Amino acid sequence: MEWTYVVPLLLLLGMMAAYVPVFMCLFFTSVISMMVFTDIPMLLLIQTVFRSMDNFALVVVLFFILCGNIMTAGSIVEKLIKFANVLVSWLPGGLGMAGILACALFGAISGSTVATVVALGGFMIPALRENGYDDPYSIGVMATSGNLGVIIPPSIGMILYSMISNCSLEALFLTGFVPGLLIVIFTCVYTYVIFRKNPKVVKMPIPSAGHVWATFRECFWSLMLPVVIFAGIYSGAYTANEAAVVACVYALIVELFIHKSMKLMDVKKVVVSSAVTSATLLIIVAGASCLGRYLTIESIPAKITEAVTGSIHSPVIFLMAINMILLVVGMLMDIISATLIIGPVCLPLLAAFGIDPIHFGLIMTVNLAIGYCTPPVGVSLYITGTVANRDIIYVTKSVMPFLIIQIGVLLMMTYLPDMVLWLPKILGYEIGVHSVGGGM
Repeated sequence: MEWTYVVPLLLLLGMMAAYVPVFMCLFFTSVISMMVFTDIPMLLLIQTVFRSMDNFALVVVLFFILCGNIMTAGSIVEKLIKFANVLVSWLPGGLGMAGILACALFGAISGSTVATVVALGGFMIPALRENGYDDPYSIGVMATSGNLGVIIPPSIGMILYSMISNCSLEALFLTGFVPGLLIVIFTCVYTYVIFRKNPKVVKMPIPSAGHVWATFRECFWSLMLPVVIFAGIYSGAYTANEAAVVACVYALIVELFIHKSMKLMDVKKVVVSSAVTSATLLIIVAGASCLGRYLTIESIPAKITEAVTGSIHSPVIFLMAINMILLVVGMLMDIISATLIIGPVCLPLLAAFGIDPIHFGLIMTVNLAIGYCTPPVGVSLYITGTVANRDIIYVTKSVMPFLIIQIGVLLMMTYLPDMVLWLPKILGYEIGVHSVGGGM
């Protein structure tokens, strides 16, 4: 038995089960493993900590966090909900659909599931209840629609995966639009089906063209924020890193001078809050990088590659196994830690099965996004439970129909890679061997 990776795994899982903070689990596992199984001085881990945080790719994450906080503190979120509401609230289940669309729009700016659930859940769950929607639906739809924040680009998970894999971040962003759109469509269809004959649900009148136009004008500057981000990136006007800064400046100008929903004194509070969130993220990155350094020193990714390729010969079986593993990992670990630890272990396996790293990056991101809504570490479950004043078991039962939809989309994009890779292809991004069918 290879104690060099069995003991660290047991240490990591044991500390997580004891509710030790994630960053401490990562640091303690790294330090103990290095001391017990290697003769390398601890100075190497100290160097790893500083090098992991001294990474320009992390700048984009920090600024998207700031952008999301500016939106939450101001009125951009309110405008996005208002516009989504006028588009679909007249349909059966329309207010639920409006919540789904608002999550998609917010996710196209913030890049964070937690930010999406916090910003929209506290507003939408009481509104759904007041309009006749039952609690299981109201809680389930808002808890799971927050996953769109990390699936639809910009996505913090994709940014970190791009950092460890050297894949094109812009190409990876493009793959997220199709699964995000499919989740929105299928969830809206599900909403329509279950509420089309429900007399308790309040149905809004069909808005006039004038009302739609007036709402669009009112929400115009909020709706332009995702346009500013993606038009700039894919026109070549600025990189993804620069887009995060542009988005922050744009959101700040809109809130201060156009919507006038923030004052200069509020900016300090938003910046400090963003700094605290960013520091939390960076310390997890540092801990995950230390554990990754130990895994590399012990050649554990290479050993896992050899073991997997020796026992699994079909890309179909490999992808199914990867999906199952990542879904379990998502239950136990946040997307940042999981991406930085599991990513380097899985990347060497891809070439043996003819899987493109960009396709795999999307698979990993969607799997770990689903993990936000699975116990015991599903952050969205706890946030939504707090907002709705319900226990974790009730919330977990409520999200099940929506998780089935998301897992269905996950399987579609896993085994039909061209469904998600066509967009980066037609825009000229280089895609390698990506088709599962090529190996079957």
